[in-house]
Amino acid sequence: MSSVAPLPAALLDLIHTAHPSWHAALRAGLQAIQQADPAYLPTLAQDDYLPTEGRLFAAFIQPMDAVRYVLIGEGPYPRAASATGVCFMDGAVGSLWSEKGLSKQVNRATSLRNFMKMLLVAEGALQAGQTSGDALAGIAAQAQADVEGSIQTLADLQDNLTAQGFLLLNASLVFRSHVAPVKDAKGWKPFFETVLRALAEHGQAQDKSLPTLVLWGKIAEQLSGLPLVAQFPRAVAEHPYNLSFIEHSGMQQLFAPMQLLKKRA
Repeated sequence: MSSVAPLPAALLDLIHTAHPSWHAALRAGLQAIQQADPAYLPTLAQDDYLPTEGRLFAAFIQPMDAVRYVLIGEGPYPRAASATGVCFMDGAVGSLWSEKGLSKQVNRATSLRNFMKMLLVAEGALQAGQTSGDALAGIAAQAQADVEGSIQTLADLQDNLTAQGFLLLNASLVFRSHVAPVKDAKGWKPFFETVLRALAEHGQAQDKSLPTLVLWGKIAEQLSGLPLVAQFPRAVAEHPYNLSFIEHSGMQQLFAPMQLLKKRA
């Protein structure tokens, strides 16, 4: 009778970078991948992938009990400086603002730029269809002058999302330049099913409502095929690299009350 090979030690060690509430679920998730495709994880452990610096499970620093939303993007940024292990948080971005509006770093990160503009429209600072030019420059000047009340850096934005209970995941936890992202996302699908089951069981044990799944883009949408996903409330949109995301009413309604562009007290 054949048995599944043990999990690669290098990946098991990374589990300890996550909050302890996740350790059992992450191990079970890796075992689920191993059961589905015994060659996947051993190959990955020997390969070059992003994120680097042992940040594979960086998103899971958010305690399971604090999770109110699970934001699922496509995959890590394809640049070592940008891939942080946390969905949508580009490590190459520092300041959010410049004299002309959004900073050059934000403008280069198309998805982040459109997310910022969506937040500004949702919070009433910008009018839909008028999200550039003088209007944006004026808002940036106000934000930079209001260092006590307005967030200034991407780290501030991430802190606000975390405080709202976001678990910031990618559909694929890795990026490899020689592997199609859709293929890696398929490899991680059993892992996500395990994570969602852990959240569902935790919610039932605590008599809490299940977190909302916020699905962006086609790869994230594919997770809708998992039977477990039907148990969760969902908010679905095109990926933020599409300009239409700025005016997505569902995303505006979801994020407007959170006031993510304001510094937390």
